[in-house]
Amino acid sequence: MERNLFVLGIDDFNLRQLRAIRNADNYRFHPLMTVDEVKAHGTFPFQSVLDQARDQLARFDGRIDAIIGYWDFPVTSAVAVLCREFGLPSPSVESVACCEHKYWGRLEQQRLVPEMVPRFAAVDPFDAKAADQLDPDFPFWVKPIKSTNSLLSFRVHDRRELEDALSQIREGIGPIAEAFDAFLSQVSLPSAIAPISGRYCIAEAPLKGRQCTVSGYVYRGKANIYGVVDSINYPNGMSFQRYQYPSRLPNRVKARMREASVRVMEAIGYDQAAFNIEYFYDEGTDALSLLEVNPRFSQSHGYLYRQVDGRPNHQVGVELALGEEPCVLRRQGPFGCAAKFHLRAFEDALVEQVPSEAALRQIEQDHPGSCIELLIKPGMRLSELFEQDSYSYELAHIFIAAHDQHELLGQYEQIVDAMPLKLSR
Repeated sequence: MERNLFVLGIDDFNLRQLRAIRNADNYRFHPLMTVDEVKAHGTFPFQSVLDQARDQLARFDGRIDAIIGYWDFPVTSAVAVLCREFGLPSPSVESVACCEHKYWGRLEQQRLVPEMVPRFAAVDPFDAKAADQLDPDFPFWVKPIKSTNSLLSFRVHDRRELEDALSQIREGIGPIAEAFDAFLSQVSLPSAIAPISGRYCIAEAPLKGRQCTVSGYVYRGKANIYGVVDSINYPNGMSFQRYQYPSRLPNRVKARMREASVRVMEAIGYDQAAFNIEYFYDEGTDALSLLEVNPRFSQSHGYLYRQVDGRPNHQVGVELALGEEPCVLRRQGPFGCAAKFHLRAFEDALVEQVPSEAALRQIEQDHPGSCIELLIKPGMRLSELFEQDSYSYELAHIFIAAHDQHELLGQYEQIVDAMPLKLSR
C-alpha cells in the first residue's frame, strides 16, 4: 500500500533526492506548501505556515502517514507542532525548541558537555545598557537567539562594532523574532527560559579550528551517528566555501564528537528524528567546541551522502517519520568524496549575465557527478537576495562528486571557469 508523506516546504531539488531513497516507489510525496511559501521572502511566517498546513492536512481525504521537513526554522518547528497535533512520530516540541533557542541550547550543553561550550550570555539588544552588560572579551559573536543562515550574526572586535551590530539587529530582528515567539507560545518553557524572547540575542566567545557537522538520528531514545561532514570556509573565515564528505578529521576526534552528540541528544529528550550538530576542532590544543544543534537532517548534505554512501540522508528522515528504524548505507556510492560548494561574491553588485539553462546542463554533462543550482538572475542586485550571511552573497550552489579531494577541487575550478557570470559594481 502506498504511504502518504507530506513535505513541508517542498522544492524540486530535494524532491529528486527523496525519490532516490530506498522504497521510494512505496511512498507518495505530497507538497505541503513550497519553499518560497514557507520562507516568504525572509519574513519567516510561522503562524501562517502552521495555519495553511493544518488546513491542507485536515482536508486531505486519506491516511496521513508522515510529515517531514528539511529546512531550518520555521519548517523544523512547524513540523514538530503538526506532528504533535496529528499524532505522528516526531520529537517533542520542547526538545526541538531547546535546539532552536540558542540560549536554552547553550544552558543544556553547558550542563552536559561543559568542556565544549564557549563563554556566553543572553543580550537584550533593545536595552540601552546592553553593551555595558557584556562580559566576554573582544572579539566575540553577537547573534539572535534564533537565526538562519547566519542572518544578523556579527563578529565584533570593539565597542564601536558592537554598537553597530546591535543597531542592525534592532532594525532587522522583528520578522524572525515575531515568528519564533509564535512557536515558543506552543512550548512549555522552563522558568529560566521563558523571559528570553525571540527579540533577545546571545553573545558568545568565538570558536576556532576546523569546522565539521555530525549527522545522526535518535530512534526510540537511542542516538546513532552515521556521518561527519567537513565545513570549509573562505579565507575571510566567516562564510562557507564548501561542505565536504567524508570528513578528513582523525578518527579519534570523530569518536569524541560521536560520544558528545549521543550524550546531548539523548539527554534533552529528542527522539524519532534526525539531527546534525556543528563542531570546531582546534588541532593546536586538541580541543573540541560545540557550535549548535540543528533538529533536522541537512538537505545540503543529501547529495553528498548519495554520491558516496549510495543513498541521500533524506532516507533517514523519512523512515524515522514513519516510525521505522533507518537503514543506513556506508560507502556504497559511485564516488570516494563529494562536496557542496557555495560560490560567493563579497561585495554588492548588479547581475549582468548568468549561464543559460542549456549551458548549465552541458557543464553538468561534462562533469559527471555534478549539479548546479543558480541563485541569481540578470538585472538583480546581490543585496536583494534573502537570508544571506552578514559578509557575502551566494551566487550558486555547485555539487561535485569525485574519486578524491584533488580531483574534486580541480573540477570545481573547471566548472567555475566554464560559467559565464558577469557582475558589475
